[in-house]
Amino acid sequence: MSHDKAVITCAITGVLTDPGRHPVPVTPAELGAEARRARDAGASIIHVHFRRQEPGRGRFPSWDPDVAAACVDAIRAAAPDLLINMSTGVVGPDIEGPLACLRRVRPELAALNAGSLNYLKTTRSGDWAWPPMLFDNPVEKVKAFFDAMRAVGTVPECECFDTGIVRSVGLFRDNGMLTGPLHVSLVMGVASGMPAKAAWLPLLLDELPDAAHWQAIVIGREEVWDVHRKTAELGGNLRTGLEDTFYLPDGARAESNGPLIEALAKVARDAGREIATPAEARAIMLGAAA
Repeated sequence: MSHDKAVITCAITGVLTDPGRHPVPVTPAELGAEARRARDAGASIIHVHFRRQEPGRGRFPSWDPDVAAACVDAIRAAAPDLLINMSTGVVGPDIEGPLACLRRVRPELAALNAGSLNYLKTTRSGDWAWPPMLFDNPVEKVKAFFDAMRAVGTVPECECFDTGIVRSVGLFRDNGMLTGPLHVSLVMGVASGMPAKAAWLPLLLDELPDAAHWQAIVIGREEVWDVHRKTAELGGNLRTGLEDTFYLPDGARAESNGPLIEALAKVARDAGREIATPAEARAIMLGAAA
């Protein structure tokens, strides 16, 4: 499903990016300030991962509901009209942490990894960049998240790292696991997933379930901007932020989320799209759930 208004999401911090090397926000105060910058630049949604708050531990994820509440409260205080999109991504069968955070903060949206992927990357020498990892999201795990989100009034955003996962979303709906507004994120740029190539988008859109809202999540450097431009032209929603890239269209490094969102808003306008306000984004994204 396409809209004249482009809904922009800011992926504000990411899951493992080292705050000692990159300008990612970690503390509630930092997240609030960055959320306001993103809001002022055109974002309507903040996609947030929660991080450990102990000194020197901010590189690592946290599933402490108190940490989640402090982070979300700070974002809402800084920009009350923004929608919160919470990550639920976790490796392994233990999902009690994400579920506890969902119940505590009750976000409007939550990312839900809709299928499994061998999460791989090699170095220039051919060695593994990290030990080969299965990002496991079997059907029973996906269903547990769908059920928990439905219980707290959160709309799922189905993250799809590969084409079979895109097609699975329609099967989840046909089976009755997934109800309500349908959102698909095409995750592009992971080395063992779908590549960050604009030419793939029309093919992927053919595989989307009917009436699905969609966006591209594009991970990488200069190649991400070609995909963003094509997404805007095809009527999709848009996402960027320091979780996805550190690089602006001219190759310069972004020192905060604000310049990335400004650049993405310009991409949308250059494609003839207007930027959705948070109120408009709420109506588009939540629909019958609003």
